[in-house]
Amino acid sequence: MTAPFPTRREEDWRYADFDALRPVWEQFAELVTITVGAGESLEEIWLPIAEDVQLRRVQLALGAGARAGIFALNAAPVYGRIELEVSLEEGAEFDLYAANIGTGLSTNEVVTNVKHLEPNGRSRQTVRSVLNGKAVGSYLGKVEVAHGAQHTDGEQSVKAMLLDRGATANCKPELEIYADDVKCAHGATVGELDPLQLFYAESRGMDPATARALLLEGFIMGLWDTASEPQAICEAAREALRRVV
Repeated sequence: MTAPFPTRREEDWRYADFDALRPVWEQFAELVTITVGAGESLEEIWLPIAEDVQLRRVQLALGAGARAGIFALNAAPVYGRIELEVSLEEGAEFDLYAANIGTGLSTNEVVTNVKHLEPNGRSRQTVRSVLNGKAVGSYLGKVEVAHGAQHTDGEQSVKAMLLDRGATANCKPELEIYADDVKCAHGATVGELDPLQLFYAESRGMDPATARALLLEGFIMGLWDTASEPQAICEAAREALRRVV
């Protein structure tokens, strides 16, 4: 049975491109479930596919002491959505490193709900967006800390780089905490390329496009530093950045 089509009343779908989504909803409606057993580890690298509309909807369950790292590049030319619902049992660890790279009229979004159910869990979410034209890039991320999930350590870091005045970045990190001995924090910034850094690069002989590309690579590429095999996602990110410069 196909899940009902979302509406604007649902906070997680506030910025979605429904016109692009509606024709392919049945293909992507169901969530994929991934379970990582107690003490086990998982690493996945999510690359763009050759489709105008790209959705990935995943429920990820981490057992006691399990670890998971997700490296994701979201660069759909029309509409891309990465949706993650993560649950952590005692001592589990979760890392998300994701980038939205958008150009023209594209909409790309990362939507997460990370649930710390038991004590001593750790989560890190690091999301970067680079947007030009009238592109939209969004991060809507919620961290829930349940009653009794003491010593939870959760962080969200969200930064967006706007290359044109028509581009839009939406950043909504959220914490919902029901335990009293936790370390949780979030931060979000939206800015543009530093003109002094651009001037410095150009004064060293770089043309403007090359200077912009170099600074943007520095902004994005650090996301993949801890991946075991980052070559594919690094090359895909460079290709996406070439389209926005």
